[in-house]
Amino acid sequence: MSNSSSKSRPPSSQPSETTTSSKRKRGVFQKELQHMMYGFGDDVNPLPESVALMEDIVVEYVTDLVHKAQDIGSQRGKLSVDDFLYLIRKDSRKLNRCTELLSMNEELKQARKVFESDEDKLRKVFEVDEPAND
Repeated sequence: MSNSSSKSRPPSSQPSETTTSSKRKRGVFQKELQHMMYGFGDDVNPLPESVALMEDIVVEYVTDLVHKAQDIGSQRGKLSVDDFLYLIRKDSRKLNRCTELLSMNEELKQARKVFESDEDKLRKVFEVDEPAND
Protein backbone atom coordinates (compact mmCIF):
# COMPACT_ATOMS: atom_id res chain seq x y z
CA MET A 1 0.00 0.00 0.00
CA SER A 2 2.86 2.40 0.61
CA ASN A 3 3.67 2.27 -3.11
CA SER A 4 0.20 3.41 -4.10
CA SER A 5 0.32 6.36 -1.70
CA SER A 6 3.59 7.57 -3.25
CA LYS A 7 1.95 7.49 -6.68
CA SER A 8 -1.03 9.53 -5.53
CA ARG A 9 0.93 12.33 -3.90
CA PRO A 10 0.25 15.82 -5.25
CA PRO A 11 2.59 17.20 -7.88
CA SER A 12 5.41 19.24 -6.42
CA SER A 13 5.91 22.90 -7.20
CA GLN A 14 9.55 22.19 -8.03
CA PRO A 15 10.58 22.49 -11.69
CA SER A 16 10.66 19.25 -13.60
CA GLU A 17 13.90 17.37 -13.98
CA THR A 18 14.23 18.38 -17.63
CA THR A 19 14.01 22.08 -16.82
CA THR A 20 16.59 21.96 -14.05
CA SER A 21 19.00 19.72 -15.95
CA SER A 22 19.05 21.90 -19.06
CA LYS A 23 19.41 25.16 -17.08
CA ARG A 24 18.51 27.24 -20.09
CA LYS A 25 17.11 30.72 -20.13
CA ARG A 26 13.46 30.66 -21.14
CA GLY A 27 11.88 33.13 -23.50
CA VAL A 28 14.97 33.61 -25.64
CA PHE A 29 13.06 32.83 -28.85
CA GLN A 30 9.74 34.30 -27.73
CA LYS A 31 9.45 37.11 -30.31
CA GLU A 32 10.63 34.95 -33.20
CA LEU A 33 8.23 32.17 -32.28
CA GLN A 34 5.34 34.61 -31.95
CA HIS A 35 6.02 35.86 -35.48
CA MET A 36 6.34 32.31 -36.82
CA MET A 37 3.15 31.21 -35.09
CA TYR A 38 1.32 34.20 -36.58
CA GLY A 39 2.74 33.34 -39.99
CA PHE A 40 1.33 29.84 -39.65
CA GLY A 41 -2.14 31.10 -38.75
CA ASP A 42 -2.12 31.80 -35.01
CA ASP A 43 -3.25 35.07 -33.44
CA VAL A 44 -1.01 38.15 -33.70
CA ASN A 45 -0.39 37.84 -29.96
CA PRO A 46 -0.55 34.14 -29.12
CA LEU A 47 -0.98 33.00 -25.54
CA PRO A 48 2.30 33.07 -23.59
CA GLU A 49 1.68 29.44 -22.61
CA SER A 50 1.48 28.48 -26.29
CA VAL A 51 4.71 30.30 -27.09
CA ALA A 52 6.45 28.70 -24.11
CA LEU A 53 5.26 25.25 -25.21
CA MET A 54 6.47 25.86 -28.77
CA GLU A 55 9.82 27.03 -27.43
CA ASP A 56 10.16 23.89 -25.32
CA ILE A 57 9.35 21.71 -28.34
CA VAL A 58 11.77 23.56 -30.64
CA VAL A 59 14.63 23.59 -28.13
CA GLU A 60 14.12 19.89 -27.40
CA TYR A 61 14.11 19.06 -31.13
CA VAL A 62 17.24 21.09 -31.88
CA THR A 63 19.05 19.73 -28.82
CA ASP A 64 18.20 16.17 -29.82
CA LEU A 65 19.33 16.82 -33.39
CA VAL A 66 22.64 18.30 -32.21
CA HIS A 67 23.29 15.37 -29.88
CA LYS A 68 22.64 12.90 -32.72
CA ALA A 69 24.91 14.91 -35.03
CA GLN A 70 27.63 14.91 -32.36
CA ASP A 71 27.36 11.14 -32.13
CA ILE A 72 27.82 10.86 -35.88
CA GLY A 73 30.60 13.44 -35.97
CA SER A 74 32.50 11.88 -33.10
CA GLN A 75 33.17 8.83 -35.28
CA ARG A 76 35.25 11.12 -37.55
CA GLY A 77 36.45 13.34 -34.76
CA LYS A 78 34.62 16.50 -35.83
CA LEU A 79 31.12 17.85 -36.32
CA SER A 80 30.13 19.11 -39.75
CA VAL A 81 27.13 20.41 -41.66
CA ASP A 82 26.99 17.07 -43.47
CA ASP A 83 26.17 15.36 -40.16
CA PHE A 84 23.00 17.43 -39.92
CA LEU A 85 22.14 16.88 -43.57
CA TYR A 86 22.56 13.15 -43.02
CA LEU A 87 20.11 13.24 -40.11
CA ILE A 88 17.40 15.03 -42.09
CA ARG A 89 18.00 13.17 -45.36
CA LYS A 90 14.63 11.40 -45.20
CA ASP A 91 12.65 14.63 -44.72
CA SER A 92 12.84 16.11 -48.21
CA ARG A 93 11.27 19.47 -47.22
CA LYS A 94 13.82 20.07 -44.47
CA LEU A 95 16.68 18.82 -46.62
CA ASN A 96 15.70 21.04 -49.56
CA ARG A 97 15.31 24.07 -47.31
CA CYS A 98 18.68 23.45 -45.66
CA THR A 99 20.49 23.04 -48.97
CA GLU A 100 18.77 26.22 -50.25
CA LEU A 101 19.90 28.17 -47.17
CA LEU A 102 23.42 26.76 -47.38
CA SER A 103 23.76 27.75 -51.04
CA MET A 104 22.34 31.21 -50.25
CA ASN A 105 24.91 31.51 -47.46
CA GLU A 106 27.70 30.68 -49.94
CA GLU A 107 26.39 33.29 -52.38
CA LEU A 108 26.38 35.89 -49.59
CA LYS A 109 29.95 34.97 -48.62
CA GLN A 110 31.07 35.42 -52.22
CA ALA A 111 29.25 38.76 -52.50
CA ARG A 112 30.85 39.99 -49.26
CA LYS A 113 34.27 38.93 -50.52
CA VAL A 114 33.77 40.85 -53.78
CA PHE A 115 32.43 43.87 -51.90
CA GLU A 116 35.36 43.86 -49.48
CA SER A 117 37.92 43.58 -52.27
CA ASP A 118 36.22 46.44 -54.16
CA GLU A 119 36.15 48.48 -50.95
CA ASP A 120 39.87 47.84 -50.42
CA LYS A 121 40.62 48.96 -53.98
CA LEU A 122 38.62 52.16 -53.46
CA ARG A 123 40.33 52.82 -50.15
CA LYS A 124 43.75 52.49 -51.81
CA VAL A 125 42.70 54.86 -54.59
CA PHE A 126 41.52 57.47 -52.10
CA GLU A 127 44.63 57.04 -49.93
CA VAL A 128 46.78 57.82 -52.94
CA ASP A 129 44.67 60.91 -53.77
CA GLU A 130 44.69 62.39 -50.26
CA PRO A 131 48.35 63.46 -50.02
CA ALA A 132 48.11 65.13 -53.43
CA ASN A 133 45.32 67.41 -52.15
CA ASP A 134 47.52 68.94 -49.38
